[in-house]
Amino acid sequence: MNDGAPVPATYAAAGVDIDAGETAVELIKPMVASTRRPEVLGGLGDFGGLFALDTARYGQPVLVAATDGVGTKLEVARLAGRLDTVGIDLVAMCVDDLVCQGAEPLFFLDYISTGAVEPERMAELVSGVAEGCRQVGATLLGGEMAEHAGVMAADEFDLVGFAVGVVDRDAVLGSARVQPGDVLVGLGSPGLRSNGYTLARHVLLERAGLDLDAPAWEGATTTVADELLRPSVLYSPGVRSAIEVAEVHAAAHITGGGFEGNIPRALPEGCRAVVERGTWSVPRIFQEIRRLGPVDDDEMTRVFNCGLGMVLMVSADTAEVAIAALTAAGIDAGVVGHVEAGERGCSLVGPSLWDA
Repeated sequence: MNDGAPVPATYAAAGVDIDAGETAVELIKPMVASTRRPEVLGGLGDFGGLFALDTARYGQPVLVAATDGVGTKLEVARLAGRLDTVGIDLVAMCVDDLVCQGAEPLFFLDYISTGAVEPERMAELVSGVAEGCRQVGATLLGGEMAEHAGVMAADEFDLVGFAVGVVDRDAVLGSARVQPGDVLVGLGSPGLRSNGYTLARHVLLERAGLDLDAPAWEGATTTVADELLRPSVLYSPGVRSAIEVAEVHAAAHITGGGFEGNIPRALPEGCRAVVERGTWSVPRIFQEIRRLGPVDDDEMTRVFNCGLGMVLMVSADTAEVAIAALTAAGIDAGVVGHVEAGERGCSLVGPSLWDA
């Protein structure tokens, strides 16, 4: 009998369902276990993940860390109701930064914030993270799931990650190794990876008014959602294979800022990268964004990877060996330019990317 006293407040009534969170963790446990490396100690549910670094494998082991998110590609996934691949993108954004230092990824942690924990949805997100970790040989060591009721809409979520890798000090890649005469080896990207989505969504969904379920372009066998949610290629295993057989000096991950914002980061003073347009194929989705915007050519190469997700600086006499290793790993690769003496920076030369 209620005597007029207020009903006691509960966390669940305020919007946070602890039971749902525990159910989500139970669904995730098998995915986490599938990524386990022998160096892992303990299990999911501990307050911190334990990883026993095998220092005997390295003369002077150097730990390399990176963190990133997926950006507004998540909004496309939410609208399309397809959450199982953006976790692959998350892993790629982090471990492909690590490999630019030559590092092998060891373990990964993820963080999901959401307005309401729906266990199946959370499991779908983590399934992509686990798949990415399996592909690169990293352990999904732990993570966090935060329910932000009243701050985020129930179906809203964000996804960020943190990766740690290791490389022997003598094998660290970087600008100090690059010299004039090095060859630029480009690694193909069939899609946008996780960059430029605010502009892509503005052009395709707002300006052009395309439906996510519509053909991506006239005659396309893929939908707009298919193209925008195409998972990022995980370059790390292939690049590490190339490092083993070729003289790879440095690597640039082509993310936000495009060619001119990222390639110079891998160059020393006195070296300039010359990227030759027409040496790789630009996927149709980039052509459509440019056409429907319209988007200026300089803006396209400043915002998007335009078909090259990573560029390696390789000694000229081992470039073909590097390309063979990358190809064997399933990565489309080829020579796209060279390094020459000059002011540090990046030049794009040759015919327009959009002539084909």
